[in-house]
Amino acid sequence: MNQLTHYNTKFNPQTFPITLVCDNISNAPNIGSLFRIADAFGVKKLILCGNNISLGRKIKKTSRATENAVNFEVAGNISTVVEVFKAKNHQIISLEITDTSKPIHVFQFSDNKPIVLVVGDENYGVSQEILKLSDDIIHIDMFGQNSSMNVVQATNIALYEITKQLL
Repeated sequence: MNQLTHYNTKFNPQTFPITLVCDNISNAPNIGSLFRIADAFGVKKLILCGNNISLGRKIKKTSRATENAVNFEVAGNISTVVEVFKAKNHQIISLEITDTSKPIHVFQFSDNKPIVLVVGDENYGVSQEILKLSDDIIHIDMFGQNSSMNVVQATNIALYEITKQLL
């Protein structure tokens, strides 16, 4: 048995109808990691929403050049971004724990509409304004003392579940 490398894996490139929208995520290593997972899961587009977002050295170090492969944009106002997608008949799904959120492992993702997955700020999560605009809110069940996980790890889990269902 030989361990495979980037150069000899047999993965088939695929793009899914998923747009990953980031609600005020500002931590450079997190943004770089979001580029990597957007690339790994075949996300159609990554949109970074918030003020003062720039692709600096720390982001590029973590992204490992995936910022060159991922279709992305930087936008100021997330509400405007979400409302445009909503008007284009996209399914808006926020990843957040609320009193009405549904567990991701039982949620059925539809392949009838393109998906906009909204993930939130490292400290405050997805804003109330965006939660109200969402068609659905999903969460990842947790079994320890903590009620949250890092945005990158949560996004990994969500994209894995979505793409698994869409295959």
